[in-house]
Amino acid sequence: MSRRSLLRSGAIAAAGLTSASLLAACGSDDSSGSGGDGGGGGAELSFVYMGTAEQQKSWNDLFAEFGRTNRTIKLEATGVPVDNWAAFFDKVNTQIAGGVKYDIVQIATEGRELFASANLLEPLDDFIGRDRRELDELLADVDPNLIKWNTESGSPDGRTYYLPGDFNTMCLWLNTDVVRRAGAEVPTDDWTWDDFYQLGRQVKDRTGAFLYPATAEYFIGVMPWLTTNGASTMSADWRTATCDTPEAIEAAEFARKLVQDRLSPAPGGSFDRFTLTIQGRMAAFGGGRWPILQVRSLRAVDKFELLAWPHNKAERGSPVGWAGYPIFKTSENKEDAWTFVKFLVSEEGETYFAKGGGTIVPARRSVAESPAFLDDSPRGTEKLYEALQYATPIPSPPRNNIIQREIEDIWGQILTGNTSAEDGMKKMQDEISANL
Repeated sequence: MSRRSLLRSGAIAAAGLTSASLLAACGSDDSSGSGGDGGGGGAELSFVYMGTAEQQKSWNDLFAEFGRTNRTIKLEATGVPVDNWAAFFDKVNTQIAGGVKYDIVQIATEGRELFASANLLEPLDDFIGRDRRELDELLADVDPNLIKWNTESGSPDGRTYYLPGDFNTMCLWLNTDVVRRAGAEVPTDDWTWDDFYQLGRQVKDRTGAFLYPATAEYFIGVMPWLTTNGASTMSADWRTATCDTPEAIEAAEFARKLVQDRLSPAPGGSFDRFTLTIQGRMAAFGGGRWPILQVRSLRAVDKFELLAWPHNKAERGSPVGWAGYPIFKTSENKEDAWTFVKFLVSEEGETYFAKGGGTIVPARRSVAESPAFLDDSPRGTEKLYEALQYATPIPSPPRNNIIQREIEDIWGQILTGNTSAEDGMKKMQDEISANL
């Protein structure tokens, strides 16, 4: 499961995501978990979210907890069992175009501007003003960078459509058994690209294992190398492409070198990065919180340590993407919807979800630093929250669906050697510029 193979198929464009299609009629289908018994006989509240089969139990437990404390609200939660946001948005759009109506939707960073600019969402400013004291407590517990990014992105008109939600950054999940078997020391968080490469050579020469799987996934495989070299695909305001800078080209060259020197499996093959690393046939993979369920299920927590991504020209770097839970403008249950949104970002809700195996990092620092999140987790798990200090929001302009498809296609060509890093990144620059 890769949390951010996001929008890679251009699914929103293919499905025709428009105000008209998303402002359709009502209903519900798919696998769902319903919290509470609706004891008060209130209106049914509908929520759609991305939930794979592995994640479903954690979500269902969370919904049940909401039901215990909000017995007058009947929650009908629809989990879309896919493992990337492209498939999620495609499925939700198809449902809504066919007559399904939801009150609340889970939206990752990549879809925030798209949904908000389409005039689909209810502004939350009046709710926030009314419940200011309650929300001040939330904001005091959230990293200032996450609040800043949440304010700056996803609002075309200055109004608030999202509360700062749980997130994922990127670290290296390192199998320390493989490292020690190669006769190497576990690196520190100050390691460089050269340290990473030299570790890979030692692991390969002494154990035959791969170092790391180089992939073309935007969040997982592209952005970590760009951000650790002081680069990105776009400017900070997501309005100008920056793919042809010397730093961006150098990052692409380094990723290609990992494949060329056989420190990475050949891209495009059918390999399971988690299983390979757990079995000791690969030293590391990149991830946020989402690998935790598979690592726990294979009883491999103690094999791993999380490290900050190795850096080159930047001191450190990581992409970051976070969730939002906006209310649809067409909802007839906005008060109940607001109650549920507040529960999702409450200390109670985040603690319960973290304890139950949630695959995202809590927005609240108090929860991210608590046993509910850190217990039964690899050493270094706290670094996922610490990465907010140096992370870069995943660039997500309104036409990100098209842009991401181009980024992943071209980066994949660079990895396989079908184009040079310089030519590929210049082509990426042109393609992004044409869609901004």
